[in-house]
Amino acid sequence: MHFFYIDEAGCNLRDLTNPESPIFTLGGVIVKDKGWNKTHGEFEKIVKAYFGGTIPDNFELHSHELLSPNGDGHFAGHDRARRNKLAIDLLTLLQTRGHQIFLHAIDKNQLNAYNVAPIRNKDHVELKTPYLLCYDNGITTIEWFVKARLGSTARGMVIIDEKDGIKTEIETLTKHRRFHPTKAKRVKWISEFSYPIDSEKNPMVQLSDLVCFASKKYLGIEAGYHDNYPKAAKDFFRELYLIIDERLIKKGIVPEEGRYAADFNNFMRQITPKPRNGWKQRVY
Repeated sequence: MHFFYIDEAGCNLRDLTNPESPIFTLGGVIVKDKGWNKTHGEFEKIVKAYFGGTIPDNFELHSHELLSPNGDGHFAGHDRARRNKLAIDLLTLLQTRGHQIFLHAIDKNQLNAYNVAPIRNKDHVELKTPYLLCYDNGITTIEWFVKARLGSTARGMVIIDEKDGIKTEIETLTKHRRFHPTKAKRVKWISEFSYPIDSEKNPMVQLSDLVCFASKKYLGIEAGYHDNYPKAAKDFFRELYLIIDERLIKKGIVPEEGRYAADFNNFMRQITPKPRNGWKQRVY
C-alpha cells in the first residue's frame, strides 16, 4: 500500500484575484506503508534538534509560520537562517528516505482569463475552482502512477487534509470518480480515500504542507509575481524547489484520454505554471 498525502497552499477557494496568492498548489508526499514509522521517527529527531531536544507541546509544523519574515507561532522571533535550515533539513529527509512527491499548480490569473466554455465532458468538476480542479487531476495522476509505475498488485490510499468551505464538493467529486457512470473511467488503483486522524501527530501531512508552500513561493517567483523579494529569498526558495523537483513523480499533467480530452489538456497546460528555462542556474 502506498499513501498519497494531499495538502494545499494559496487557496482562496473561488477567489482568483487575491494579490497575495497568485499561485495555488496541491499535492504532497508519497509513502510506502512499511516506511511510515521510520520517517516519522526521523522527522521527530530533526524537529527535536531544532528546539534543543524537546518538541513544544501541541506542536504542528505550519510552513507559513516557519517561513514568515520574522517567524510566527512556535517560530516567532527565531533567527531566519535557523528556520531556513530546518525547512531544508525536512525536505532533505524526503531524499534520504526515498519518498516521492506529486504536485499540481495553478496560475490563478491564467485560470481567471481562460475561456472554459469549449471544454466538454468535465461537468463533475468546477473548472474555475483551483482546489477542485487540481484534486480531480491529482486523482488522475495517482491512478496513472500506481498503475504504470508500481505494478498490478499495488494500490494507493489518498489521505486528504480537510478543507473547510468546499468539503461537500470534495466528497461529491470523490464519489463521482469512484462510481463514474462509465465503468471504464472509475478509479481502480486507489483503494480508499480518507482524512488524517490528527495532523498534529502526522508528519506526512506537515511535510506535504511544506512541499506545497515552498512550491507556491518558487513558482510565483518564476512567474514574476514576487520580483520585490530579495535575492536571498529567491535563492532560498529555489533551493527548496530543487529538492522537490527531483522527487516529483510527474512534471506537468498526466494527459487525459478520450473524446474531448484535447481541449481540457490544452487548458491545463496553459494554466499550469512552470519554472522558466535555466531556472536551476539563474542569477537573480
